[in-house]
Amino acid sequence: MNRFAVWLATAGPLGYAPIAPGTAGSAAGIAIYLLTSHWPLPAQGALAVGVTAVGVWAATIAARHFDRTDPSHVVIDEVAGQLVTMLGTGAGWKGALVGFLLFRAFDIAKPWPANRLEALHGGLGIMADDLMAALYSCAILHVVIWLVPGLR
Repeated sequence: MNRFAVWLATAGPLGYAPIAPGTAGSAAGIAIYLLTSHWPLPAQGALAVGVTAVGVWAATIAARHFDRTDPSHVVIDEVAGQLVTMLGTGAGWKGALVGFLLFRAFDIAKPWPANRLEALHGGLGIMADDLMAALYSCAILHVVIWLVPGLR
């Protein structure tokens, strides 16, 4: 079970990318979004909630495995963050690229309260700051798509 949880938390090999594993995890989230963008909104929401729930569990185990509070190998938070960023946007690949860039910027900058949420215990803290960054990104992406309908 421990091995499976770590595999999920690292999104398989993506968490071991030698450069920018978080960006690799975000790219996986965008790929999943593009594969599921035709799903009805409730199904997309359920997917985001499911990845988040599994992510909290897996990230908790992975943090113990790597003996770190927020190991860089854990990228399930970026996968979930991208799914939340894209939620309800109906974006095509151009909009997905904008969502990717927005999420990466907010995930790195961690504006308040995202920077406070990473202090939560275990996998919840690992996931929560990225989910807050995703909410910022989602809101801005919706506005950008409204202003630039060609991103849909």
